[in-house]
Amino acid sequence: MNTHDAELRKELEATLSTRRDLGPEYEAELVDSFMAKMDGRLEAMVDQRVRRQLAERQMTVARAAGRPDADGPRFGSSFGLAMFSLILAVPLSAVAAVNSGLPGLLVAWTGIVGVNAVVAHGRLWGGDRRGAAKDQESWD
Repeated sequence: MNTHDAELRKELEATLSTRRDLGPEYEAELVDSFMAKMDGRLEAMVDQRVRRQLAERQMTVARAAGRPDADGPRFGSSFGLAMFSLILAVPLSAVAAVNSGLPGLLVAWTGIVGVNAVVAHGRLWGGDRRGAAKDQESWD
């Protein structure tokens, strides 16, 4: 038997003993008193469970946020690649335009856009194995 059950049993026995001593005219007050004690215990138990679950969820989120391989958007590396591509695009465009004219310029920009598109596509569609496995699970 649980310690909470033993305490509850003692409370109930005390309430019943008091009812026998006082008589049936105090029965409603005794039942109300017992139920108030029960409500307090239930609220305390629910509060404890909710706090524990919130703490567990916060720990899970904190652990996931602390991992360098945590799932989620990788804005920094995508932004860095885009900026690096744009910085390189200026001299590549100049060299391509001077040497080959418009066709060379189009080839250079097609390459720049292509590299960025491939990287973006890989990140959006589960470029790493964890993302691909998650996508597969969601279809099952």
